Amino acid sequence: MLLSTLFFSLMNVCVKLIPHIPAMEIILFRSVVSLVISYFALSRQKVSVWGNNRGLLIIRGLTGSTALVLFFNTLQNLPLATAATLQYLSPIFTTILGVFIVKEKVKPWQWAFFAISFAGIIVIEGLDATADSLYVWMGVASALFSGLAYSSIRRLNTREHPLVIVFYFPLVALPIAGIYSIFNWVQPEGWDWGILLLVGILTQLGQYYMTMSYQAEEISKVANLNYIGIIYALAMGFILFDEHFELATYVGMALVLVGVILNVRYKNRLSQ
Repeated sequence: MLLSTLFFSLMNVCVKLIPHIPAMEIILFRSVVSLVISYFALSRQKVSVWGNNRGLLIIRGLTGSTALVLFFNTLQNLPLATAATLQYLSPIFTTILGVFIVKEKVKPWQWAFFAISFAGIIVIEGLDATADSLYVWMGVASALFSGLAYSSIRRLNTREHPLVIVFYFPLVALPIAGIYSIFNWVQPEGWDWGILLLVGILTQLGQYYMTMSYQAEEISKVANLNYIGIIYALAMGFILFDEHFELATYVGMALVLVGVILNVRYKNRLSQ
C-alpha cells in the first residue's frame, strides 16, 4: 500500500508538471496505456474483456472518467496537497451514496464525521489564498464522482473479474477523450511525451500494488496507509513546486482527513 500510494502521488506530480496539456489529452494517453496493459493481462488469463454486466460497467467507466477529468483540472490549478486532500473525500461520498445504491445505513456518528470533513473544506476554501474557489469545489465534485464509481464497483461485487472493471475505465474514457482532443489538441514537446507515458505507467503500478495489498491483508489494516499520500503531496509540493501554506490551511486539511479517517475506522468497527 505504501508503494501504491507513492506511485499515485508521483502520477499526480506528472500531471502537475504539464499544466499546458489539457486534462482530457492527458487522460487520452493514460487510457491508451491502461487499455493495452489490461487487455493483454485479461487475454493471458483467458477472461472475456466485455464482462457480463455491461450497463453497470459503462456507468463505472463514465463516472470514473468524469472524476478523473475534474481531478486533473484541480491538480493543474491548485497546490498539490490541497488537490490531494479534496480527493480524500471520496470515501464519505461512497458511504452516503451507499444509502441509495446498496441500501446501507449511515449511523448518527458518521454524519458528525462528515460534518468535520466538510468544515475542513470551508476552512480551505475561505482562508487559503492559493485555493481558487472554482477549483476547490471542482475537487469536491471529483470526489463525488469517485464515490459514484466506487459504488458501481460495489454493486458489481464479485460478479466481474477485477481486471474487467479496470478495463472498462479506459474503454469508456478513450473515445470521449479522443473526440475532445481532435478539436483541442495541444502538441506535446520534448519531455512532455515521457511524462504522459509515465502517467499511464504509474497509474497502472499504483492500481496493481493497491490490489495486491487488499488481496494479501484485511482492508481495515491497510486502507489507512493510503492517507500517507498527503505527506507525499506536502513534501513533493514543497520541494518541486515551492508550495507554502498558511496555518489555517493545514488546519483545514487536518479536519478533512480526521473526518474521513474517523468514518473509515468507525465503519471497520461496525463490520467487525
